[in-house]
Parts: sequence; C-alpha cells; structure tokens
Amino acid sequence: MWQDFMEYILKQAGDDKIKIAEVGVGAFSQIADSLNEKENITIIKTDIAPKDNTTIQDDIANPNLDLYRDVEIIYSIRPPSELQPHLVNLALKIDSELIIKPLTNEDLNTGRVKMKLKNYNKASFYTLR
Repeated sequence: MWQDFMEYILKQAGDDKIKIAEVGVGAFSQIADSLNEKENITIIKTDIAPKDNTTIQDDIANPNLDLYRDVEIIYSIRPPSELQPHLVNLALKIDSELIIKPLTNEDLNTGRVKMKLKNYNKASFYTLR
C-alpha cells in the first residue's frame, strides 16, 4: 500500500522540478525519504515536535507560510481529525494539491471543503486540487 501511495505522488509530481511537503511527519518518514531520492523533487518535512534534525518544526494550526513557498503538493499521513481543516486551509492559501491518507475507515474533518476519495492500486486517500 505504501509503495502505491508513493507511486501516486510521483505520478502527480511528474518529471519537472517540484517542491513537496509532508506535514505532521512524526516518526514515519519512509515516504518522504524515498521521494527525496528523486533528483527533481525537493521535499520538506514538518511537524510540531520534530523527531530528528531533518524535520522542520511548524504548527499547522498557525503555519509559517514561508516554509511552504512554492510547494505544489502537500501530503499528510494519518493526521488527527482536528488538524485536517488546517491542512485544507494551508493548501488553499498556497494553491497546492493536498493529499490526506487517513486511518482506515476514518471520516475526514474538512468542513465545507469536500475532498475526493482516490483509490490507487492498493492505496486509498483523499485529494484536493
């Protein structure tokens, strides 16, 4: 499933230079680390409590917009429901695609903004563009 999730992000990224952000990376950074191996991708990882020095401290409820300048894709893996509206707000502010991979069978908490359920091979997630 994780390989399919990453494959979808790579498909969205294409071959041109692109900046991608994982928000709320926590301790699971395998997707970001794999994306970072691609020459055309610049990845930033953010979290309110970074686990290592490769992750930038940022509070998605009050984001530092300078961190997300030129980000074209934001994704978040299993973000708590109370943070999901903030992810939507950030994506709309910076005009970025948003991909949320919730816990299995979890409803999204995105308010009036409706995200599209996407099934890509064995991965299921929501997108907003």
